[in-house]
Amino acid sequence: MADASKGTIVVVSAHAADFVWRAGGAIALYHDMGYKVRVLCLTFGERGESARLWKQGKTLEEIKAIRREEAEKAADILGAEVRFFDAGDYPLEVTAELRDGLVQEFRQHRPEFILTHSLVDPYNADHPRTTQLVLESRILAQAHGYPSAYDVIGAPAVFLFEPHQSEQCNFQVQVLLDITPVFERKRRAMECMAAQEHLWAYYTDLAKRRGVQAGRNAGGTVVYAEAYQRVYPYVGGVFV
Repeated sequence: MADASKGTIVVVSAHAADFVWRAGGAIALYHDMGYKVRVLCLTFGERGESARLWKQGKTLEEIKAIRREEAEKAADILGAEVRFFDAGDYPLEVTAELRDGLVQEFRQHRPEFILTHSLVDPYNADHPRTTQLVLESRILAQAHGYPSAYDVIGAPAVFLFEPHQSEQCNFQVQVLLDITPVFERKRRAMECMAAQEHLWAYYTDLAKRRGVQAGRNAGGTVVYAEAYQRVYPYVGGVFV
């Protein structure tokens, strides 16, 4: 159960499965530490990330329903709340309504930090479009003149989770998060995403590789890890 004193973590996912592959370990870890974790799925990934279902002859509404159910099951395993905006993917169009929805989310739930996509992704325009939306919405949520029933927020850190092909996305590994204690839950959550079964092994192998790197950088043993990049600098009185 979430501890109100711990605060909230917000994960903004372009499509219904992105949060599972890329941040499932972080979600489970912070849930277990007592934080409330809110996942915001901007779309169901119904057009661009559901090829298997289209080949099966499913309709658009059937595919949305299937992807919603998959994401809800995965979020439940990880310990997150999930909200679907149904903004439509491929392409994801940023509307004033969608932008305001994120601003109000940030103001109402006041995240300790935000997780979202990389700044660059030449393979999927929806991902960096989501990131730019998140960064702009964070700025607006800080603006005293922006209309809202909620108070302005401070300056939550933003961490970018690893894209599918990091070498092509200018992604820099700046944080290696040890997810070994919760990896089996992440794997079970991944297995909820039956429409993209081909990615189960890929993200398991990636977690192992990042675990090796985390162990070498920490001077210990890490079996599974997730990689993140910071947008804003760390501020504090000591080096960490």
